[in-house]
This record gives sequence, structure tokens and C-alpha cells, in this order.
Amino acid sequence: MALSSIAATVSILIYLSLPYSITAGGENILHQSPTAGSRRPMVFPLFLSESNSSSSSSRSLSIPHRKLNKADSKSLPHSRMRLYDDLLRNGYYTTRLWIGTPPQMFALIVDSGSTVTYVPCSDCEQCGKHQDPKFQPELSTTYQPVKCNMDCNCDDDKEQCVYEREYAEHSSSKGVLGEDLISFGNESQLTPQRAVFGCETVETGDLYSQRADGIIGLGQGDLSLVDQLVDKGLISNSFGLCYGGMDIGGGSMILGGFEYPSDMIFTDSDPDRSPYYNIDLTGIRVAGKQLLLNSRVFDGEHGAVLDSGTTYAYLPDAAFEAFEEAVMREVSTLKQIDGPDPNFKDTCFHVAASNDVSEFSKIFPSVEMVFKSGQSWLLSPENYMFRHAKVHGAYCLGVFPNGKDHTTLLGGIVVRNTLVVYDRENSKVGFWRTNCSELSDRLHIDGATPPATLPSNDSNPSHNSSSNLSGFDSSGLTQIGQINLDVELTVNSSYLKPRIEELSKSFSKELDVKSSQVVLSNLTSIGNNTLIRMVVVPPEPSTWFSNVTATSIVSRFTNHQIKLPVIFGNYQLVNYKLEPPRKRTNSSIVVIVVGIIAVIMGLSAYGAWLIWKRKQTSIPYKPVDEQVIVAEQELQPI
Repeated sequence: MALSSIAATVSILIYLSLPYSITAGGENILHQSPTAGSRRPMVFPLFLSESNSSSSSSRSLSIPHRKLNKADSKSLPHSRMRLYDDLLRNGYYTTRLWIGTPPQMFALIVDSGSTVTYVPCSDCEQCGKHQDPKFQPELSTTYQPVKCNMDCNCDDDKEQCVYEREYAEHSSSKGVLGEDLISFGNESQLTPQRAVFGCETVETGDLYSQRADGIIGLGQGDLSLVDQLVDKGLISNSFGLCYGGMDIGGGSMILGGFEYPSDMIFTDSDPDRSPYYNIDLTGIRVAGKQLLLNSRVFDGEHGAVLDSGTTYAYLPDAAFEAFEEAVMREVSTLKQIDGPDPNFKDTCFHVAASNDVSEFSKIFPSVEMVFKSGQSWLLSPENYMFRHAKVHGAYCLGVFPNGKDHTTLLGGIVVRNTLVVYDRENSKVGFWRTNCSELSDRLHIDGATPPATLPSNDSNPSHNSSSNLSGFDSSGLTQIGQINLDVELTVNSSYLKPRIEELSKSFSKELDVKSSQVVLSNLTSIGNNTLIRMVVVPPEPSTWFSNVTATSIVSRFTNHQIKLPVIFGNYQLVNYKLEPPRKRTNSSIVVIVVGIIAVIMGLSAYGAWLIWKRKQTSIPYKPVDEQVIVAEQELQPI
């Protein structure tokens, strides 16, 4: 994909007070993946509008942090979650959340600058077509709306709290606030918990057109998912993100504390300075040489902000000019070429005929971010360069000038293959260079399968959770009659067709089901890849899966727990659909009815035959009597 934008855009956030007192904070978000010839506009709010709720007018930017005893902090669980997609190809990273009872799955953009988690609602008046079906509150037995109160903005009927977010590129999200159980996947030690989230009724711009379903808010604010879990004492006040490297993507997210590496580099992060996660940056070194800059250049506006939802890095003009000049001096022997988009003046270099990343660090210089403490955070070339979309073996500078904005904005490219720990309890941010695709193995982070049954709803929803809903069994779990999975494999269709039976057996073995329960069809070529429809049906004589079983099967695909033979390459779950069981009539009744109909039809046929026969025999043939023959007479004249 072509990646070519130059400046971070300024987001004007409509900041609303919600049912909890909200810290003054903004939103920042990436939307759909960039199209060819354009670089995604980076969205980052630097100006906050006044809250229109009287209850929050006196609040300052100070963000209170809940302190836990060390013993309590160590005993708390954490939620380990996989990251999907790729920062530069898709424009964002997503993780999976399940909302409601039974759980409904969503792919949400990981955004450390957003303070609200939201997904499209089933009654959305204007929502795009996203990766998963819309959230259906009416199908969740544990959902309840956040009722209108004096501390929130309400809908026109004064019944429910609402939220609204607007962004500089004219995209927006608005909807109502609801509360429900949120589940974190089968690698999480944290059991499903109740949390407040946004249920979208209108979305516009990139929010409407992106493939991801919505946003998971990890920012600093009382509606942030992290804050809600911390305030309930469920996790320690910390979370970690680890983005995959160039051409790899994926990664990990950890909500809550865990054992950090001893050589992790930490820097102070002042929550009173900005509602965003900032770091105490004072300088930059290129190839070991300090840029001749006043350290105050990184202290403008919101300081140096670390943001997971922005793709590239943006420096104040003076810092960018010095950085670009230093890099170009180190690679002066390389041929400089035009960028992928002629509309932007990118700084790009042709390196070699191959695209071998292993030689990357030998060609481009190392870069160090220097902190106030004197410690430095070492970056590799993949942390400030991206692959040219049109020229093989060429790379472009992923750092841009921030124009009139004096904020230093460090996006996701800067932290590829880097574990970033947001230690909010101690107001610090830590960095550790690692292979993010192997993070859990390197840190020995334990995961745990959550219980098959969801915890009971302590706060009874407004509707009757025991109501007899269509499609639910007596335990409140949806009955699933068929699971449709669209899976993309990194092998071409001509190679796959003669091996389709072997692939089907591999899937059934991994899912621990009979071969007859897995049907593969609809092979479609997508370049060198193949999209295939996989249907999983219940075993005979069962007529349905429980929702727990169906969710487990889908989750194994989304979490890449299915291990296929190497001949089938890698796979990605593109889409899925759970269908209800087909209604069946009692077989004995069917037999009786069919028998009665057969007898009636038989008797009717026999009766019709008898009537026909009687008609044939009631008028016997008689020969004509010769004596009754009357001689022909001539016509008499009148």
C-alpha cells in the first residue's frame, strides 16, 4: 500500500461530560487503511473544547491515579490479548473484545489517546459495513443502558446518556452509553467484567469506511477501559503494548501489571502536563551524534507525546530539519528517489534490488531518544523508515515536520518491535527492544482460559434477564446451528484444490470434531492467496452448538490457535457468521401425518375408481330389436 502523508492533523474534540466525572481529555484515532497514492491523515487533538456540563466546569487537568499496595498489585490478574493487522498496511492495530451475554465479538482499534470504547449498535442510523456484525443489545441478557442523570448529556427523550466525538478530518462518532459484560479472550487471566461503552448510532468519514468495528479506549479518563478496571481494583494501574516489526505485524497487549524486564528503560510521564501519554524527551542522537538542538524544542504544546493510534512520527520543524539532515549525511552514498505519491515530497532512498530487511540496520544509522534522566532509548531503522510502496528495495523516512504545531508526536512506527509499558501508577513509561511476535515466550507471561460460563450480573438490567427469548436455550446461551468461517490462506487456489480434503481433515483434527462436521467450499483467488468458506455443523444427532462451543471455535481462529501443516501457509479469519438451528418438526408427528395423507389419498383414488366402474356397468349393451326398426318414409309435401 502507498503511504504518503506529511502532517499530523489537529483534531477538534467535542468533549462531553459523561455519567462519571470525566478528566479533560481528547481523542485520537486512525481509521481505515490508506488507499494507493495517499497517506492517511494523522488525527491528534491538541485543542480541547469547553465541557458543556456544569458538573465538570471546575475540574482541572490533574488526573488522579489510584494507588495500590505492592502486595495487592502483584496478586492482581492481567489480561493478555493478541494484536492483529499491520500498522502501515492497515493504518492501525486491532484487538478482539467480546461484549454481552452471550458474547458478541468485535475488532477494535488499539488507541492510547482515546478515552471511550465504542462499537456500532444494531439500531445505528448511519454506520458503515465493518468486520463484524453490529452489537445487538436486545440479544444480551446482561446489557443495560446508562440512564440519563444530571452528570451527563442526555438524548432527546431525557432517558439515556449519550456521547459524541468529532475529528479534524470531519469523521465523527456519536451514540448512547451502555453497560455490559466485556470478555477479553481465552489468553486472559481476567474474567469477564462489567464496563461502560459507547453504542454508536451515527458514524461519518473514515470511521464509517474503516474495516475495524470501533475503538478500544486506553487513554486517561474515567471512561477509559483501563481506568474502569483499575477503579474496581481488578488490575494494577498499568498496561503494555508491543507492535510487530516490519512485514510482520500483529503483536500483544497486556492490561494490568506483569513482571517487567530488568533492563527496561523508563522515563517520567507527567499526567498533569497533558491528558495524553507524554515522555520526558530532551534530545535525539543519530549514529551516536547528538543533534544540535535546544532541549526545549521538545517541550512545546503537549510535550513529546507517545500515541499508539498515530502511524508515523512528527517533530517540530527545527527538530525535523536537523534529524533529516543527519540521516541523509549518514546515507549520502544512496540514490535518493521520489516518494510513492507525487503529491508529497517524501525523503526516499533506493537501497538494493532485494527487499531483505536483514541488511537494513547495516545501511541506515541507529537513532537514540535521550531522556532527562540521561538514559536513552535505541531505535533501529524500522522505527523511523517504511518500505516504498512502488519501488522494490527502496525505503522512505517515516518522520515528518509537524508544521505550526510544536508538539512532538511519536506514532506506532517508532515502537515497532518494542514493548512499551504505560506505568500509570508511578507516572512512567518504559521501553524494551524485543521481538513482539514472541513476547509472551520471552517474558513467560502466563495466560489462562476464562471460565466457560460468564459471571452473573450483580446489577440487574432493566429488562428481565430470564425472559424467554427466541434462539436461547434454558441456560440463556444462544443455540448455534451452523458456523460459517471465511478463512484466507497464504497459498494459491490451484495449489490448494487437490489438497482440499487434507485441509478439511487438518481443520477437523484441530477443532476436535468429526471430519463430516467440516465442509470446505467457495475457493476464491486473492492474488497469491486463497479465500475459502468453511462450514462447521453440530455432530449428529445434535441439532445445535451451545454459544460457548461456537464462541470457542471462532476464538481459536481469531487467536491463531489452529496449527496447520506448513504446506497450507498462514491463515487469517476474514469473517464469520453464526446461524441459528433450522427448526425441525417432531419426526413421529411427521410420520403419522404422512401416513394419514397417504391413506386418504389411497381411499380417494379407490373411491374414484369404483364410481367410474359403476358408471360403466349401469348401462349394459343391448342389440337393436329388428321389430322396432321403422322404415324410412318419404317427405310429404306441406
